[in-house]
Amino acid sequence: MENIKKYIAEFLGTGVLVLFGCGVAVTTGDILITSIAFGISIIVGAYAIASASGCHINPAVSLAMLISGKLNIKEFFCYVASQIAGAFAGSGLLYAILSCTNLGTNNLGANGYGDLSATGISLCGAILVEIILTFVFVYTILGVTAKAENSRIAGVIIALALVFVHIIGIKLTGTSVNPARSLAPAVLLGGEALNQVWVFIVAPLAGAAAAACTYRLLNPTPAKVTRVKAKK
Repeated sequence: MENIKKYIAEFLGTGVLVLFGCGVAVTTGDILITSIAFGISIIVGAYAIASASGCHINPAVSLAMLISGKLNIKEFFCYVASQIAGAFAGSGLLYAILSCTNLGTNNLGANGYGDLSATGISLCGAILVEIILTFVFVYTILGVTAKAENSRIAGVIIALALVFVHIIGIKLTGTSVNPARSLAPAVLLGGEALNQVWVFIVAPLAGAAAAACTYRLLNPTPAKVTRVKAKK
C-alpha cells in the first residue's frame, strides 16, 4: 500500500507539472513567466507529495536516484511508469482545455530542434543543451537533498534551479530536462514533434546519469566508523 501511494503521488505531481508548466508556455509564450510556472510546479509538488514519494516527477531524477542507490530497479520502473502516465494525463487535460479556446491544439508545449526551435538549434546543439541543463538541474537536486537539514528549503532551491535552466533553454529547445514532460505532448501532437522526441528522452537521461556519477565521484559516501568502548 505504501508503494502504491508513492506511485499515485508521482502520477499527480507529474500531471500538475505538465498541465501548468506547458499550459502557461502555450497560453502566454513568455519565457520568464513560463520558467516561473515550471518552478512553482516543483514547489507545489515538493510540499504536497514529497513526504509520499520524494517528488521526483521526472524520469531523469529517478534515474539519478537509482544510480545513487536511493531507488531499486523495480521502484525505478514503477516511478517512471507513474510519471509517464501523469504526463499523459496532464497533456490530455491541456488538450481538452485548449480545444475549448481559439488557440487550437497545435501547440502543447512540445520540445524541438531545427524548425521546431525558436532559434533553429541543430540536432547536436539540442542534445548538448539538454545534457548540460539536465546535469545542472539534477546535480542541484542531489546536492540539496544530501543533508536532512536542507529539507525545509530543498523544494525552493530545486524550483529555482528549474527556473534557471528554463530561462536559457526555452528559446533553444523549449527545455525538456524531463523525458515524461516531453513524451506526452509529442505523442499527442504526432508529426515532427514525435519524430524528434527521442532527443528529449535520451539527452536528459544522459545528463542525469552524468550528474549522478559525478556527484558520487566528488562526494563519496564516508566509511562508517565503528566505535569500540574501552574496557574498564
